[in-house]
Amino acid sequence: MKKIKLDKEEQDILDSFERGEWKPVANRRQEIARHVTYAKNTLAKDKRVNIRISSKDLEELQAIAVEDGMPYQTLMASVLHRFVSGRFMEISSRTRKSSLPRVSLGT
Repeated sequence: MKKIKLDKEEQDILDSFERGEWKPVANRRQEIARHVTYAKNTLAKDKRVNIRISSKDLEELQAIAVEDGMPYQTLMASVLHRFVSGRFMEISSRTRKSSLPRVSLGT
């Protein structure tokens, strides 16, 4: 059987599960429905905005989006969402050309 390589976060989750720290919720269907509603409300894109940014910033955003395999508009929307939800983290050591954090769509 092929062993799957896990990143640190995935390994922490697996270790926690294997230690028995995960407990089932009493009302599973209600919890799933509640979180589905949260996701729909969070991901609903019902407004359009137009902004002016410098050509350099746009080119850098587009380059980062290509690296991450997503449209640059999706990257911009994700960065804005992280900022307004308080999950935008500043990178202290600039290991990338840009100061923008990598965006994971799985989050």
